[in-house]
Amino acid sequence: MKEIEKIIEHYEKAILNNEKLALGTVVKVEGSAYRRIGARLLVSETGQWTGGISGGCLEGDALKRAKIAILKAKSSIVVYDTLEDDEHQIGVGLGCNGRIEVLFTPINHKDKHNQVEFLKQITNRRQATILLQILSSNNSDSNLCGDIFTLDTLDDLAQKTLVDKHTIQAGIDSVFHKRKSNIFTLTNSQQETFEVLFEHIRPKIKLICIGDNYDVNAMINVGNELGWYIHLVGKTRKVGKTLLNKVDSFTDFAKANDIKTDEYTAVVLMSHDYKTDLRLLHNFLKVDLPYLGLLGPKKRLWKMNDALNDDGLQVNLDDFEHLYSPVGLDIGAETPEEIALAIAAEITAVFRGRDGGFLKIRQGSIH
Repeated sequence: MKEIEKIIEHYEKAILNNEKLALGTVVKVEGSAYRRIGARLLVSETGQWTGGISGGCLEGDALKRAKIAILKAKSSIVVYDTLEDDEHQIGVGLGCNGRIEVLFTPINHKDKHNQVEFLKQITNRRQATILLQILSSNNSDSNLCGDIFTLDTLDDLAQKTLVDKHTIQAGIDSVFHKRKSNIFTLTNSQQETFEVLFEHIRPKIKLICIGDNYDVNAMINVGNELGWYIHLVGKTRKVGKTLLNKVDSFTDFAKANDIKTDEYTAVVLMSHDYKTDLRLLHNFLKVDLPYLGLLGPKKRLWKMNDALNDDGLQVNLDDFEHLYSPVGLDIGAETPEEIALAIAAEITAVFRGRDGGFLKIRQGSIH
């Protein structure tokens, strides 16, 4: 989501300067590639660009392709194939060794249905969504390539392609279930086919960071670098303006129970105050969260377990799969910055459905 927000920022600046733009979007990936489906690169006619579709080996050519899309005012798909050992192929020698397809689409900022305008509609949503984009068709209307649709405009997609809406919905249901982008070939009653990218886009992670000591700065800095929404909880009288300027929202400890959460929320208890952490741990255990982290050693967790049972709760904290304590991946973290890195890495692993182990021992594809 951070890349999308930067693209929107570039887009808004380009509008003020009346610059023409083109958007490159990775729509297919085979083999090894630095970026995955949905990676984007926005290019203005002056050569300024934001985002990326690779680790740097394709951007030079992509800038040229984007300018061609601007000049021709027409979408096209460019294939970068580095699977074969061809020293003349772009990307070979830089370790790409994969095949990716990039859709280059001219962006007309006067058209409120352009791709970036659609991206603007989803940036603040707290639910995952799907964008549908036509990649190719054997239909006589070749101008459909690059057309994009949201869940709110499925009727338009069905009308343009004459594909049954139930067929489209089946693809959407599959992508939501797997939480992974996919390409489907849709066929209408006239046997016309349309290759459509169903792109699954997650909202940004919301980090509720509970604490107001000096180590919170490191956690917030890492979260900001990752583009997360940061909600800080602490003592109003203790939190200064410098820290408040780094977060998206703030709540005093006394009102922490009122904070709204969702399936993309991570909570980290790091107040260093036993009573505060115990009270809020009790509160957030009642909430359906994907991630709840508690700073401190295991014996501190066991002490809290006993305290909760003494209050009549009758729980075993080891049974809460979404509770992580000690918090963070085991990287030998010592400094506040390293601890923040370990916590952020663990949160990312949880939301991606990974175990946080070494990639060198992972079997199969790393994606």
